[in-house]
Amino acid sequence: MGEYKKSLKAIEHKKPKVARFMKHNVPKDRKNGLGNAVCRRCGKKGMGVISKYGLNYCRRCFREQAKTLGFKKYS
Repeated sequence: MGEYKKSLKAIEHKKPKVARFMKHNVPKDRKNGLGNAVCRRCGKKGMGVISKYGLNYCRRCFREQAKTLGFKKYS
């Protein structure tokens, strides 16, 4: 994400180039999938985020918080 900002800063004084650059190079907003899953405790993105029951914790944070959330470990 930082790369497009560097390029944008280099051409910021040229209005037509900025408009074309923004049209083709700005990352799109993520509404579904792994890019949208974020841990509410540590901020980790992507795989390993448990979103079931609206938890939105990564696996590490979930293991630390499971007892306080009311989960029991069987076996």
